[in-house]
Amino acid sequence: MQTSETLDKVAEELAKLPSIGRKTAQRIAMFLAKSPADEVQTLSDSLLQLKEKIRLCSVCCNITEMDPCSICSSDKRSKTSLCIVEEPGDVFAIEKTNEFKGKYHVLHGIISPLDGIGPEDIKVKELLMRLGTDVEEVILALNPSVEGEYTITYLSRLIKPLNIKISRIARGIPVGTDLEFADEITIAKAIEGRITL
Repeated sequence: MQTSETLDKVAEELAKLPSIGRKTAQRIAMFLAKSPADEVQTLSDSLLQLKEKIRLCSVCCNITEMDPCSICSSDKRSKTSLCIVEEPGDVFAIEKTNEFKGKYHVLHGIISPLDGIGPEDIKVKELLMRLGTDVEEVILALNPSVEGEYTITYLSRLIKPLNIKISRIARGIPVGTDLEFADEITIAKAIEGRITL
């Protein structure tokens, strides 16, 4: 049942966003229809500014408003440690921990031969250009998927001849989880990645 062609069009566009299903999109569209015009205008202006101002950092390929980004231009960040991630959202996730004090490189995807995505389709060339005399360790912080593992193997083979230490983030049981509820692969990775006390 169609109540409004305009409302349906807005819901259809919102449903294209990640993690937003058709019902949620309809609720958001209805919320916007009932909101004051100035609030909807502010949202609209913010979305347009997002597209106008956001670009990729010429150094790390993260999203930024200034080039180079604040992480790459910071003197307080270590130049010797480089964390490689799939997407800009991964940088935000790691930064929230306040644990990593090095710099980043964002690949903007992972190698996925079944989807037709090869090394030339992500920021591998830009990564290799960064691996000069300053970088002593590369931390591979890619998602634990088949494609992520393939990408880690590919990058490791490229970086090893450069005599740079290669590490990867630990995998295993999340804090607050009971062993009985973890799957076999997660438990296996936790045992494999155990640390000595």
